Amino acid sequence: MARISLTPPRTLFHRAMEWYSTRTYGKVLDPAKALGHNPKVLRADLRFELAVAKWNRLDADLKGLAVMASAASIGCSWCMDFGHWENQRRGMDVRKVRDVPVWRRSTVYTPLERDVMEYAEAMTANPPEVTDELAERLVTALGEAAYVELTAMVAVENLRSRMNSALGLTSQGFKDLCELPQRPAGAAADADTASGASGERR
Repeated sequence: MARISLTPPRTLFHRAMEWYSTRTYGKVLDPAKALGHNPKVLRADLRFELAVAKWNRLDADLKGLAVMASAASIGCSWCMDFGHWENQRRGMDVRKVRDVPVWRRSTVYTPLERDVMEYAEAMTANPPEVTDELAERLVTALGEAAYVELTAMVAVENLRSRMNSALGLTSQGFKDLCELPQRPAGAAADADTASGASGERR
């Protein structure tokens, strides 16, 4: 449960943020509601996120995996929830999105993706546990510019996840929007039967 009210004063700026958030994400994001109690913090956060969104030297899937691995390490359910929606909407393999919390046991990731998630976890540890060997492998595979972006993205996600966790923000239902509705038991058989009957009438 949130440790702060999610109904900040509805200033003109906050109403504009609500309009943009609803238009972009289908709902007003809880972190924005929480930060709305301090408009200067909210403005700085929005400007920063808009700038981060323009970074483009790191592959989008690697970036998504690094962000979600960091969020999973910290235990930010809001960030994991939003990450499911954001990455599936972008087209990432659903299995890769789903298996992030258990990536070491999963068989769906490439060696580079595993190194990226290991790096995200190592950076997120307190104190950080990044090894020279892991960093060298990533610099070699990605190049220095993308490696810097990877490092910055993990740091950004630490900011988001730790702030959201401390504020008590939890899942907002984004992952549910990614799930296909389950067909009732027997629906497939009924559909096949109906299809067969229809074919017999032709």
